[in-house]
Amino acid sequence: MEDSFKKVMFKYYSNVLNKEVKETMWALEVDPEKGHYQLDSIPFYGASIATNDIFKASFDDAEGFLVYETTVSTSENSIILVMLTEAGYDKELLRQEFKNLHCDSEGLNDHYFSMEIPKSVNYNLVKDLLEDYQAKEIINYAEPCLSKKHREDLKNIEELN
Repeated sequence: MEDSFKKVMFKYYSNVLNKEVKETMWALEVDPEKGHYQLDSIPFYGASIATNDIFKASFDDAEGFLVYETTVSTSENSIILVMLTEAGYDKELLRQEFKNLHCDSEGLNDHYFSMEIPKSVNYNLVKDLLEDYQAKEIINYAEPCLSKKHREDLKNIEELN
């Protein structure tokens, strides 16, 4: 089973960093003949792909890696990037609050983390918490990969108001 996990390079423009980036992430090989993989990592810099999405990749000799080509099917999970703006605020407490909403995250440093929002989670709950922390000037956040399901969550709440 361990051999079925592969490291894949993603090349894209990051609106977070305002530059082209190369980010390597782990993926599970799901169909070697078609070159299909399932993302097993949480992107850090704003790739438009989410955990559990199925994508096509092929080996690039120049890069020495499998390189992402296109998304085949989406998981309907979303990825949110969070940057703490208040000095000294405990990032791990914040990550735990989102974990309580079933949102896993990966920390990059003391003031930045990327977070997976599973399809099963109502994004309005997460968005409310993000907005609350942003209003208190504790964080800024970006939604580089917001799934159709989570966009519909937001639309549904707007229609109720």
